[in-house]
Amino acid sequence: MKPVRLPAAATIALPRWGIVALCLLYILPGLIGRDPWKGDDATSFGIMWTMAHGTMADWLWPHIVGLPMAEKGPLAFWIGALCIKIFGGILGEPMAARLSTGVFFLLGSVSVWYATYLLGRRAEAQPLKLAFGGQPEARDFGRTLADGALLIYLGCLGLLIRSHETSAETLQISLTAFILYLSVRLFDTPRMRLALQLGVSLGLLVLTKGWVAPASIALTLILLSLYRQQTSLLKLIGLSLPVALILPACWIVAIHLVHPYDSSPIPAWMEWNYRQLAFPGMESVSYFFKYGIWFAWPAWPFAGWAIYAWRRQEKALHISLPAAFFLCFVLLALMNPFSEESLLLPILPPLAILAAFGLPTMKRSAINAVDWFAVTVLTATAGFIWLGWIAEQTGWPVKLGAKILHLAPGFSASFNPFIFVLALAATIAWFLLVYWRISRQPSVLWRAVVLSSGGVILCWLLLLTLWLPWINHRITYAPVAEELAQQLPNKSYCIEAYIGPSQRSSFAYFGKIQFATFSDHECGYMLLQSSRRHILKTELPAPYQPEQWDQVWSGHRAADKDEIFTLYRRKM
Repeated sequence: MKPVRLPAAATIALPRWGIVALCLLYILPGLIGRDPWKGDDATSFGIMWTMAHGTMADWLWPHIVGLPMAEKGPLAFWIGALCIKIFGGILGEPMAARLSTGVFFLLGSVSVWYATYLLGRRAEAQPLKLAFGGQPEARDFGRTLADGALLIYLGCLGLLIRSHETSAETLQISLTAFILYLSVRLFDTPRMRLALQLGVSLGLLVLTKGWVAPASIALTLILLSLYRQQTSLLKLIGLSLPVALILPACWIVAIHLVHPYDSSPIPAWMEWNYRQLAFPGMESVSYFFKYGIWFAWPAWPFAGWAIYAWRRQEKALHISLPAAFFLCFVLLALMNPFSEESLLLPILPPLAILAAFGLPTMKRSAINAVDWFAVTVLTATAGFIWLGWIAEQTGWPVKLGAKILHLAPGFSASFNPFIFVLALAATIAWFLLVYWRISRQPSVLWRAVVLSSGGVILCWLLLLTLWLPWINHRITYAPVAEELAQQLPNKSYCIEAYIGPSQRSSFAYFGKIQFATFSDHECGYMLLQSSRRHILKTELPAPYQPEQWDQVWSGHRAADKDEIFTLYRRKM
């Protein structure tokens, strides 16, 4: 027996302008007006920037001005490099690269919405018919569930930062959502055209983040076809596999023909893929449960309830398909010996879709508990963001203002009326949303998650508007890169660098530093990155002899108390 009994009034969909506004408020803050963030964001931008200013060899061999990044598939960086070449002169190169991030986000969001919509329209997902009629139409029910899935997807805490980074993971999660959408259509109406589209999408995913995830998805679809006794799908899925190999094969063939820098990234790329598979250990299991709880909030409580509520219809496509994808990526995360947040990203699209089907069966008390948690925590967070900004602008409260300035030495606060009005309007809209939810007690399905997603969007918008100048001042490498550039000659030179990839990327972009490339064998300069507490004991890497080098400069970011860079010049 189906667990859902709903009147048509519960399936009032969100207005389209409201969904578009939420998506824009979500994605635009964090894309506009900031420098590349330390970590994957700056690293990926460095690869894109190198490609955009390089030759065909640089497009085939992903690297950051000479630092090989063989584990990175090239697709996301190709798209970002194209955006830099087309829009870099207008928007600035970092912003142009982040245009690709916005496109990836829209692809993932639309895929989650349409996958849920198609699943929600199926007969097996429909609510029970009411005795005197009045149950919702299939299209209305599917559309309301799709709105709920999108709100849950936007509310996931783990997606927040990653969806704004110029990284391969941003494209990976969007392609995963799109493949999930294609899988819904393939199981619903098996056609060769859909199988070919699925194969192309799997091939694109191989070029984005390796072959382990696409191979696992294909195996999952095969097992699900057998489980649902849809054996006719096996031929179509089998047809998609050779299609999936065509795109990465073209990349590999091009590498062998061009032979960039007399080498190939393929052996290192294959080795990186193999390292993703190992027997699950206690470290990976503990990491998954320790970080997965907040990473997938608020999706996992609703998804868990959906599985329980629909336990007697476990073969229904709206349960079995997202659950199969979720289990696939959970297993991959547990088998990966490297504990990283990016491993949890692919679980979010199937989890959001699964969670949407838990909304119609949730008890009112549970919905109210989630709402009050969202209102309490997110309102308090937004209030603290406002209080910190007031302290930054006015110096009151005194201790908080002093702490903020201490964390960003040299920062000078400035007042931007437009930013202030935008943040104030968003805050007022939040309180109106809370009032609407509490006073009317609306019966629509998405009421259970509108406060969670709305509060997350509010906090993110406040943080990346009011606090953006302060954040930029703390994280940017621009001042130290320019300081380093002043110590170097104007003529041609090269630096052998032992620094992180994100630092290398930032120095190359902001300071136009000429790092050693694939063809440079002996450089006149060397740059080391070390910890401040070990600065007096800085040791040159092994085969360099200290007596052959002179220290000419040492510097660090004003806001970083640990990271320090030292420049050496080779003695004549």
